[in-house]
Amino acid sequence: MSNVVISVENLGKCYRISHQQSGPQEGLRHLLNHWATAPLRALKAGRQKAGGSVHPPSGSEDFWALRDISFEIKQGEVLGIIGRNGAGKSTLLKILSRITEPTEGRVRIKGRVASLLEVGTGFHPELTGRENIYLNGAILGMSRAEIKKKFDEIVAFAEVEKFLDTPVKRYSSGMYVRLAFAVAAHLEPEILIVDEVLAVGDAQFQKKCLGKMQDVSNAGRTVLFVSHNIASVTSLTQQVALLHEGRLQFKGPTEQGLARYLTISSPKKGEYDSPNTTSSGPFISKVRIAFHQQNSHHISGDAMEVTFDICHIKLPKSACFSFQIVNQYQQPVLHCWIYDVDTHICRIGSTTRLKCRLPRLALNVGRYSLTTYLSEPPGGAFYERLESICEFDVEIIKKQTLFGWRPDACAYIENFEWTIK
Repeated sequence: MSNVVISVENLGKCYRISHQQSGPQEGLRHLLNHWATAPLRALKAGRQKAGGSVHPPSGSEDFWALRDISFEIKQGEVLGIIGRNGAGKSTLLKILSRITEPTEGRVRIKGRVASLLEVGTGFHPELTGRENIYLNGAILGMSRAEIKKKFDEIVAFAEVEKFLDTPVKRYSSGMYVRLAFAVAAHLEPEILIVDEVLAVGDAQFQKKCLGKMQDVSNAGRTVLFVSHNIASVTSLTQQVALLHEGRLQFKGPTEQGLARYLTISSPKKGEYDSPNTTSSGPFISKVRIAFHQQNSHHISGDAMEVTFDICHIKLPKSACFSFQIVNQYQQPVLHCWIYDVDTHICRIGSTTRLKCRLPRLALNVGRYSLTTYLSEPPGGAFYERLESICEFDVEIIKKQTLFGWRPDACAYIENFEWTIK
């Protein structure tokens, strides 16, 4: 007997989007004429449809939010759905939750589905928290006795006991989400679908929700989880589906999928070009960071190579170069340096290229930048100092690197090496 609980075949969803037309017809007169001739246009469109020739009306176009999507999900699988904003993730979940009908293709679902797609989904604003718990349970096909059995667990998890008999329209967005997730996770659906809505909650609640989703999976139920939080996707899922521009680009192991996602979703970062064109003294003309995965994210634990071009039309008497990796709080987490006492930098020609390779650099998740120093040896004058250049993001997509970080040590390196041209 097959253990596939969700089967998606050639799924597509098309929307008709309108564009405001410009020209001399704009204005009240044009709007009244457009309204008055609407019945005639509808009749004409009906005749065109009967004749087999249908085109989007002038000023509108068809937009395919999803196209040719096919995959299967097995019972007990935790699938992360990832992709850039506008990739079609929420549209896919709405179709799987039977909120939206597909334009083409077919979806087969085996089992009860509980969805948490946006704040307020499935709740009646005029009903109290207590009444909405029973309403959602009834929608899932549970008896009153089954709901009552889970009631105390739901209330304890959501931490809204004090406001249980208050209409949910008076809840904050955080309270709304806590109760909605508690209801969805505790009423024992065979399939739990959760969108990025958990981001509304605080960090402690998000951690509790991830733990609960893991429990749901361990109990043999299926979880679909949409998130832009790569650390959460890494810790929770074994498989991911990557959507890009409405199409399925990849479905497979989480680590491989996240690496592909970072490649296609990254704006260009990790580069600096100096606007300085007139200085006769030494200055840093270019900085480039080479990432192991060939994108603008550093994967914690991978190698990193940073290249610095130093322009020196007049040769300095001596030079010292160093750089720091600085976190988003402007705290240095790593400092590398090179003196021309040991290796002769800025001694020949008009440009020196320095490369610093870090064979293994484990940084915590976050956003980082570089601060560079070009000066005389320690105690001497500065030639140039650059701050907050070459911004880049660090992600962890390898489960073996998910180790605890001490507050006083947020960078781990295994040696570094300089090369000079």
